[in-house]
Amino acid sequence: MPFDKHAASLYDERVIPEVIRRLQEGTTAEVCFDEGSRALYAADASNYRQVPIGVVIPKTVEDVVAAVAICREYRLPVLSRGGGTSLAGQCCNVAVVLDMTKYLHKIISLDAEARTAVVEPGTVLDRLRERAEEHHLTFAPDPSTHSHNTLGGMIGNNSCGVHSIMGGRTSENVIELDVLTYDGLRMTVGPTSEAELEGIINAGGRRGEIYAGLRALRDRYARLIRERMPNIPRRVSGFSLDELFDENGFNVARALVGTEGACVIVLRAKLRLVDSPPARALAVLGYPDVFVACDHVPAVMSHQPTALEGMDRALADDIRKSHLHESELSMLPAGDGWLVVEFGGATAEEACARAERAVRELQDHDKGISGAVVYKNRADVKKIWEVRKSALGVTAHPSGRLPTWSGWEDAAVPPARLGEYLRQFRKLLDRYGYQGDLYGHFGQGCVHVSISFDLDSEAGIARYRKFAREAASLVVACGGSLSGEHGDGQSRGELMNIMYGEDMIEAFRKFKSLWDPDWKMNPGKVVDPYPMDADLRIKGMTGSHQKVVTFFKYPADAGNFNQALLRCVGVGECRKTEAGTMCPSYMATRDEKHSTRGRAHLLFEMLKGEVIKEGWESESVKEALDLCLSCKGCKHECPVNVDMATYKAEFFHHYYRRRRRPLKARLFGHIDRWAALGTKFPGPVNSLLHGGITGRLAKQIAGIAPERELPRLAAPGFRAWYAHRKPADSRHEVMLWADTFNNYFTPWVAQAAVEVLEACGYRVRLPPERLCCGRPLYEFGFLEEARERLRRIMQVLEEPLRQGMPIVALEPACTSVFRHELQELFPGDEVALQLRRNTCHFGEFMSRQARLPKLRRKALLHMHCHHKAVLGTEADRALIGAVGLDCEIPDTGCCGMAGSFGYEREKYVVSIAAGERRLLPRVRLCDADTLIIADGFSCREQIRQATGRQAMHMAEVMQMAWRQDF
Repeated sequence: MPFDKHAASLYDERVIPEVIRRLQEGTTAEVCFDEGSRALYAADASNYRQVPIGVVIPKTVEDVVAAVAICREYRLPVLSRGGGTSLAGQCCNVAVVLDMTKYLHKIISLDAEARTAVVEPGTVLDRLRERAEEHHLTFAPDPSTHSHNTLGGMIGNNSCGVHSIMGGRTSENVIELDVLTYDGLRMTVGPTSEAELEGIINAGGRRGEIYAGLRALRDRYARLIRERMPNIPRRVSGFSLDELFDENGFNVARALVGTEGACVIVLRAKLRLVDSPPARALAVLGYPDVFVACDHVPAVMSHQPTALEGMDRALADDIRKSHLHESELSMLPAGDGWLVVEFGGATAEEACARAERAVRELQDHDKGISGAVVYKNRADVKKIWEVRKSALGVTAHPSGRLPTWSGWEDAAVPPARLGEYLRQFRKLLDRYGYQGDLYGHFGQGCVHVSISFDLDSEAGIARYRKFAREAASLVVACGGSLSGEHGDGQSRGELMNIMYGEDMIEAFRKFKSLWDPDWKMNPGKVVDPYPMDADLRIKGMTGSHQKVVTFFKYPADAGNFNQALLRCVGVGECRKTEAGTMCPSYMATRDEKHSTRGRAHLLFEMLKGEVIKEGWESESVKEALDLCLSCKGCKHECPVNVDMATYKAEFFHHYYRRRRRPLKARLFGHIDRWAALGTKFPGPVNSLLHGGITGRLAKQIAGIAPERELPRLAAPGFRAWYAHRKPADSRHEVMLWADTFNNYFTPWVAQAAVEVLEACGYRVRLPPERLCCGRPLYEFGFLEEARERLRRIMQVLEEPLRQGMPIVALEPACTSVFRHELQELFPGDEVALQLRRNTCHFGEFMSRQARLPKLRRKALLHMHCHHKAVLGTEADRALIGAVGLDCEIPDTGCCGMAGSFGYEREKYVVSIAAGERRLLPRVRLCDADTLIIADGFSCREQIRQATGRQAMHMAEVMQMAWRQDF
């Protein structure tokens, strides 16, 4: 009889205070049973939501063992969680969640000669791959989440990825596992010889009992296992009972891979490494449609590529509509379906020769190819892979179409039957009226597709259930697996009887029971799962009746804040720590609540109102958002363009409606007013704020970190300087946006911009009155005032805008207000649209000039976060090239200052940590003659205060170039 999974997840709430006390006293772990933490871990990257009992973040393996023992004593279910990137619901449950990622992420050893590595479960895949690449080795499976997924999670899911062609699934790359059972047995498992097996069983005890049960299970179900488990590259569904056969070495470790935390907790893993070709080349093949492309997969695979991906025309169209990678799409050859084929080699020439040879031979024998191109340049290869990598985000929220969801997103069939399967699958989608782009790991027969399911209404959910059962029958008829990469979890668990039959399900049930007799390990997943349509996260959340009254208009999300929050699909790209900008505070703390995903989940739970019941007044949400730097890195780097800076401003607008804002909010939010007042008496004000006793007192009152130095007011300010000079005589006019910071604190930057613009033949005008874009107001939720600032700007500048006058801004944060916040507050407003179009950053404007000076100097350029996220960097890169600078543009991430953020006392540590991650150490390595360039006022202040180097604005660099060259 099936186990009562519902009983397995039941617990006595009255014991929780005692459990918390025991965990706090008996471990060094972080024990988080508060409502915010429970809400934070209620969802993963799937369609499901289940609120956990609590969260334990162990610092040591001993913490894990002790925590499980305490949970066992009180009969609490346990869920061991990796990066939470799973799409089938296996990483959320009514259980005590063990988050291994914050502390248990060490690479314990790497033996290049033996080609092995030993890792802790929270180790991020890319950290291992980076270490292995030093020896031209790699861990072959590499899902698209490789920058932040964990090896423990990959073991749980039996993950694959683009390059699993090189070495197979995760199970084929696991040598040994150090595991812990719910009843406290800790042991190392791996391949077992016949003699070892006999010895273990004869030794008795719990270990002997498990091994005896495994042998008996194998023997009883051997015929069924051989008949029912398809021998295909991407069989991930179900438990790998075939690993217990003698020919597979009675490999208990590999049998446990893919059990999704339902049998054991992985404490440590010994992994196999394989050769990694130093050079790669890509052959991109075009076909009349994706189905013809699939038909030719076996022929392409005969050339032994290191990766073979496919995608259809619909995906390319959605990428184009999203305005992502438009130039890269032009690199695809003619066709309506494509295969992207990677070849490796010891050198670029060898890899390219292999790719070109394969293309020639395929074209000679294959008349279905409509176009082909080979790329060997690393930059070109990266561009093509970026197109493929963008698929998840683009298809989740396709432009002009309904959002799509996981639920049937990774079925796999024998590669030789891929074309047959996809033709029938497309007909099935059409019959149900579903939309979805087809792409995936075609070389191994695995297809990804996010589908426009209606998971909100009862009728839509019933239709989803019916579709899933038909799709399951189709993939089984084609000899395939329900899952080829993402696992079964709750999404496909109940469909496994279609694939395996009830007898095999009983074998899986017995396998789990051997390891977990009480069924307390991630209950309700894989075997005897919760229904696939239970616990759906978005059910009842997207209807018009649920629309929340907000200040921002969210035009990209139909004006619906609920829908905006549902942009976060939970894949956790924001949890990366080594590259990019998103998310600076998470990179510093490694705390889930400081990731973009964590904050989005908390805001979602706030609207849900079940765990977080205080709504906009929630302290849990406030605490998480308080450390958001509003860098907008997520708007650019998140695959679905979550815009946490806007959500944060929205939240604080509501949060402070019934509260008095702190003094720091009034000081920093209205910096333009205080600066204007202070500039009337700059000497006394500077003396007061920078004096010993008075300065310390001022910082203490204002909540400013004592380590920080406040910027000094300049005398005269820029507008005062401008008022006493005669503008250049030219019929070409440009308006310079005199922002608060460059006006009152660094007027020499604006003065340099005037000199350069005049040298280019322009008459420089300023706005007729002192205006501020209001950027500091957003940080503290002063949205009414911010809107009125913009309204006033549009009134004052309406006539110059109608005349088409360009507005050149010096501060990236100000430019981004006009490029982004303006449309969020005034969507469809004609003047707002004109202001957005006419505004450009200084570097953008200068890159369009025909006559530019040369400056032969070395430089280091740090891009402001808003510059990267909203404005784009192409124009500034072009300007640097045109001027002739020998300029390095490293991936420096966020400087950590972020306006007022870095000045606030309680945020100073995170601010410095963000800067020290890359930017500040890189600046310190520059010699004295190297120019440090940073357009952001905050960036220049962080660099100056932390390194002693004075960074320059691009306007100053151009001024220097003009004075030297002309």
